[in-house]
Amino acid sequence: MIAAPAASASVPAVRFAGVVRHFGAVKAADGVDLAVAPGEFFAMLGPSGSGKTTCLRLIAGFEQPDAGHIEIFGETVEGLPPYRRAVNTVFQDYALFPHLSVGENVAYGLRVRGVGRAERERLAREALGLVKLGGMETRRPAQLSGGQRQRVALARALVLRPKVLLLDEPLGALDLKLREEMQVELKGLQRALGLTFVFVTHDQGEALSMADRVAVFNEGRIVQVGPPEEVYERPATRFVAGFVGAANVLSAQEAAALGAPARAASLRPEKIGLIGVNGVAPDGVAALEAEVIDVSYQGPVRRITTRTANGHVIAAAVPAAQTVDVGPGAKVRLAVPLGALHPMEGEG
Repeated sequence: MIAAPAASASVPAVRFAGVVRHFGAVKAADGVDLAVAPGEFFAMLGPSGSGKTTCLRLIAGFEQPDAGHIEIFGETVEGLPPYRRAVNTVFQDYALFPHLSVGENVAYGLRVRGVGRAERERLAREALGLVKLGGMETRRPAQLSGGQRQRVALARALVLRPKVLLLDEPLGALDLKLREEMQVELKGLQRALGLTFVFVTHDQGEALSMADRVAVFNEGRIVQVGPPEEVYERPATRFVAGFVGAANVLSAQEAAALGAPARAASLRPEKIGLIGVNGVAPDGVAALEAEVIDVSYQGPVRRITTRTANGHVIAAAVPAAQTVDVGPGAKVRLAVPLGALHPMEGEG
């Protein structure tokens, strides 16, 4: 049975201390500090060019830092080539050998390490069983679906028993339904093996649904790190509020006008309700007069984009049944729970 190598819970699986990697004037990693716990599913989330993939490549050894320190389970790895690190990588494009069978692809790394044929075939079968591809050893990659090729790439990485598995946007090439299925399977596999996963994605839904903790990257820096619920519900900066899901950002003056502390604050659309024309807002809820700009049907909810009297645009996500008669130009009263306003510190 393939299992995660034993590791001390007191030593981080991956640690960055002041890591810097620049490409000319581009600061891909600009003083990054992080610590990934053993057995953790850790997501690096951010837009293209934010530095997340560079940090993954620094862990893998495909890039070397210009400054700072990197450890993998307490071992200093600056200068170590990829093959001497206790990690393996699953890529978005799978990187399978088209001329080799599925079994040969999975066993390739074992062959490079000099493992005997019978043993590497046994281990390859075991790894394919883990990813639900048992019995497909003799097929070629061209005979598989995208999801099956992704599983082969995963099995090829797992068969080498890495201490840390690095996943570089591995679900990006899959359609939505298959991507959602693979999210569940990946998380289940990670829990079963107790293996440390470091997962790079630009998809907020992937990060929030799978990760134990999420590090949000912007311009080469980590601007917030924490459990998914914390990052979503309590964004530290305007950037996090806008990138991780959708959020309304209120200025200090706008927050104060609602009766909240005079600090810039985020407000998630799903926290906002509607109050009838003659309705009274309950305690702790502010009523805000607004005009509807647009209504977008999104299944169980409608996203209502409004403009307040002072010209501020606020979006609400309201149960569809409550919005039957609401359309562009309609006057509405938004119910804003003051407790739903989360104050933010910076721009980042």
